[in-house]
Amino acid sequence: MCFHTLPRTSTLNNQVRYEKKLSHTDVLRGNMDQSGVLLWVKAEPFIVGALQVPPPSKFSLHYLRKISTYVRTRATEGAYPRLYWSTWRHIACGKLQLTKDLAWLYFEIFDSLVVKTPEERLEWSEILSNCMSEEEVEKQRNQLSVDTLQFLLFLYIQQLNKVSLRTSLIGEEWPGPRNRSQSPDLTEKSSCHIKLEAWLRACLTGNPFGTSACLKSGKKLAWAHQVEGTTRRAKIACNTHVAPRMHRLVVMSQVYKQTLAKSSDTLVGAHVKIHRCNESFIYLLSPLRSVTIEKCRNSTFVLGPIQTALHLHSCDSVKVIAVCHRLSISSTTGCIFHILTPTRPLVLSGNRTVTFAPFHTHYPMLEDHMARTGLATVPNYWDNPMIVCRENSNTSVFQLLPPCEFYVFIIPFEMQGDTTEIPGGLPAAYQKALGQREQKIQIWQKTVKEAHLTKDQRKQFQVLVENKFYEWLINTGHRQQLDSLVPPAAGSKQAAG
Repeated sequence: MCFHTLPRTSTLNNQVRYEKKLSHTDVLRGNMDQSGVLLWVKAEPFIVGALQVPPPSKFSLHYLRKISTYVRTRATEGAYPRLYWSTWRHIACGKLQLTKDLAWLYFEIFDSLVVKTPEERLEWSEILSNCMSEEEVEKQRNQLSVDTLQFLLFLYIQQLNKVSLRTSLIGEEWPGPRNRSQSPDLTEKSSCHIKLEAWLRACLTGNPFGTSACLKSGKKLAWAHQVEGTTRRAKIACNTHVAPRMHRLVVMSQVYKQTLAKSSDTLVGAHVKIHRCNESFIYLLSPLRSVTIEKCRNSTFVLGPIQTALHLHSCDSVKVIAVCHRLSISSTTGCIFHILTPTRPLVLSGNRTVTFAPFHTHYPMLEDHMARTGLATVPNYWDNPMIVCRENSNTSVFQLLPPCEFYVFIIPFEMQGDTTEIPGGLPAAYQKALGQREQKIQIWQKTVKEAHLTKDQRKQFQVLVENKFYEWLINTGHRQQLDSLVPPAAGSKQAAG
């Protein structure tokens, strides 16, 4: 949630060297030389931290100023300069009328943005998994604290998703000439602030590590091939060759009717944005920072562990298989999520026919990648979604996958690594369903063996089974996936990345 600075004369390739965090002192000192500094807003808090739902009405600038004043008077009570969970719970529930779950949601999202080692995150997961009651969980939460002023700024940027035509036209909620006069605490310093605002506006520029810059001047990746008979061309680009840590970005758009599989250094620690991919199977088997999937249809996404957030918006008939710190979904229809997550999945507005199911696959490097992102197998809240939308709190928008419809998912690629089974195993009901299905297969095999078929009968029987299997592949759409696993022609091979 900070600005970044860059000398105007440096090139894109030199940006990593010059980038630094901008403190209040930097701002005032830089005012002496406007031409020597460029500023842009750090993108990650908006990508990962801004919840894709209109914020509570009392997250407005007016109430946040009141909270800022209040916490300073409670410095000895765990309010300032560090805000403890117990104090924020009191403020949020008692003064802002938030539910306890919603208060914790915002507190925990902000805490997940704080730089911590994977070991620290794994330690916290172990502490929670050892708690035997809600009271014990609350006792552990009470030991958590965050930077007070940064947290208030985090609450303020939730206005990003506020839907208000009047606000968008006149800009009431954002600092500006209209509401500056209404703020008594700024009256005495108005001239100073007008000097600072003018300097900021003069130095602001587009994010050189943002999506637009990545598509325009980033490195193009030939990970997908052109499908015959279509005019659509996949666009895949990255900035990982120039971007510093936390700014690495991979953008993937319009992958159509193909299987794309990658485990690459290009993906490690990157924010991945997937847009308008249709009828495809996409495997990104590396530890990722965040993933956003928008406007995709009839596709399957198998993702490596996601350190922060996985968000889907405006997707239809999509299957997602992932280990992630947080899942949130909005405006999705007929989607299935096989998830392992230490936080409750967030069901935002506009969703229909959502299905949640246990994580059901593995690949050889999975546990190593989980350790690198600080994700453990417990606690796992895949089956306890939280509805976060004002217009509807009806739990009928989602269901848990019936065990009788559950199958494990096999990743059809060879890799080096030690993981040989699903991390954490399966819930008892789903493991039982698999056992019963396996038993039926054994009974069927025994029946065929005891039928004592002749050689010609066995041949006819084999042809019949293969034909039925082929029909099943076509009817379910799995034929396309198998065909797309065949390497493309030499002239259009996917790049190693």
